[in-house]
Amino acid sequence: MLNKYFLLSICFVLLLSSCTSIPTQELVKPSQPKSPNIIYLLADDLGYGDLSCYGQQKFRTPNIDKLAAQGMLFTQHYSGSAVCAPARSSLLTGQHTGHTPIRGNRELKGQEGQTPLPAEAFTIAELMKKADYQTGAFGKWGLGFIGTEGDPIEQGFDVFYGYNCQRMAHRYYPTHLWHNKEKILLPGNDWKQKVTYAPDEIQKKTLGFIEINAANPFFAYIALLQPHAELVVPNDQIFAKFKDKFEEVPFEAPHPYLADYGDKNFEFKKYSSQKKPYAAYAAMITRIDQYVGEILEKVEELGIADNTIIMFTSDNGPPTEGGANPDFFNSSGGLRGVKRDLYEGGIRVPFIVNWPGTVKKGTINNHLSTFYDLMPTLAALTNQSVPPTTDGISFLPTLVGKDNQMQHEFLYWEFPARGGRQAVRMGNWKGLIYDLNKKKKGAFELYDLTIDPNESKNIAKEHPAIVERIKEIMKKEHEDSVLFPLVP
Repeated sequence: MLNKYFLLSICFVLLLSSCTSIPTQELVKPSQPKSPNIIYLLADDLGYGDLSCYGQQKFRTPNIDKLAAQGMLFTQHYSGSAVCAPARSSLLTGQHTGHTPIRGNRELKGQEGQTPLPAEAFTIAELMKKADYQTGAFGKWGLGFIGTEGDPIEQGFDVFYGYNCQRMAHRYYPTHLWHNKEKILLPGNDWKQKVTYAPDEIQKKTLGFIEINAANPFFAYIALLQPHAELVVPNDQIFAKFKDKFEEVPFEAPHPYLADYGDKNFEFKKYSSQKKPYAAYAAMITRIDQYVGEILEKVEELGIADNTIIMFTSDNGPPTEGGANPDFFNSSGGLRGVKRDLYEGGIRVPFIVNWPGTVKKGTINNHLSTFYDLMPTLAALTNQSVPPTTDGISFLPTLVGKDNQMQHEFLYWEFPARGGRQAVRMGNWKGLIYDLNKKKKGAFELYDLTIDPNESKNIAKEHPAIVERIKEIMKKEHEDSVLFPLVP
């Protein structure tokens, strides 16, 4: 199911780990002075093929490659959704989009923020607080503005620093960020002048949180900004590596950002033009890689590397806005679809777990997993009961090399925008339907991912029993939402 570039990247990972074949998993029980720290990095709109350890050929991501070479690389990990807010809601609540409270990017006019998570939502931050962890969220939130029940400080985080509003996060030089409930003005930024690059400021606070809590078990949720549009980076040595590397197609026509869901007339600031969007895109991902390298250096410096689990993934498939071109970079890794699609390219994402002394180095794993598995995994890791609301399954046995890993009967997605969409993965079968709001619904699509990973041949007519089973799952797993009706 992997393209040729991914096969090359496997070789690269194995060379880095001094292995000549994919090693078997085994449990090595480390001597741990305290519960392991958890650092969870979530890139924004990073495609399945955007890392060199997943096959990217036009630029390298050496620090993330190192993370993979010293840990476990998952080949079949899925986001909870195809866009920002519902993916984060799925991750934080441990629920798929038929159950999680936030199922779309729904703007609230006149507010700096989106539809808030309800107070009754139970999050992984609240789970970790029950285990006496210090909790911090850094980067993009998008699940409720400051002072509401969806405020990260009201959802289990001790510290928040970043963009509360994901609409504001389209700008890398904003006028301000938020530190808990305090607005932090960024020097020199006024929508025209670009002085303070916000992601760099967020990275400083992230490293500070790790350092302050080195003696305590901590959970750091790092919701990175890049490579989400707009495509803007500082004119520094990172951008210099790429500014003359590609034959560019300039993005010269600024356009408004419109909400995917809710008020279709909502208009924000326009994306700036970009003469070198390909260079900017490569530099943005390279900057992420630099951030990962700095985190690796920090945990080594503090002497906590062996007791720190680092996870790296993305919230959905690659973007097409602001001059981004996923075809040029093969950002979907040869899979069909991009951001907002429920095809593989829109929801299958890179996932790497590094846990020195426990996760076997250089392991490549095809366990079927998803965002809402993190909740039960962290519960198992901290010896807590699994919250009854979760749709996930712990993948801790996979990480520690045990042979008792449970398997999903199916994975489920729904997307209440673009006419309404649903998808199910059941073993090797992938079923989906688009345009639910049409009088004549869109055709049901069925693919066997074993022989057709690119979802190119619809075989629904040949397998009516499988189609009916998947339709039953779609009906059963969807719970009506007043705010996010599946059929708009």
